[in-house]
Amino acid sequence: MAEVTRKEVIQLINSSDRPRLSGLDLSQIDLNRLDFENANLRGANIRGTVLREAILRTTNMTGVNATGANLQYADLNNAVAVSGDFTVAQLQGARLTGTDLSNANLSGANLQGASMKGATVQGLRFDAGTTWPDGKKGTGINPITYTL
Repeated sequence: MAEVTRKEVIQLINSSDRPRLSGLDLSQIDLNRLDFENANLRGANIRGTVLREAILRTTNMTGVNATGANLQYADLNNAVAVSGDFTVAQLQGARLTGTDLSNANLSGANLQGASMKGATVQGLRFDAGTTWPDGKKGTGINPITYTL
């Protein structure tokens, strides 16, 4: 369970232009529509967290555990999510433009309607359960086609 509450997270992100939330356990809490722009979430646990419509632009999400997180319509423009685990995450309609997803895991993730233009996808892991932005499923897809 999370080690902080939604109210405490709001206080943390409002206390700095570059809030430090690295390594925190933020799992299973509702962080819907919060503004994390420029935050450091490196290694944070957001497993099962609701971040629907959250602003995560230019956020450092390196190594984040976002397994089963709800990131529908979230704005991750230019975020760094290197080696992030987004297994079965809900990313429908998310803005992943310019996001660095190098070595991230999108196995079983739903990206339907997401924008991945300019995203870095080297080493990206995915499986038959991954739903791509155009609604296609599976491993017969080259993720680079969604970044152009």
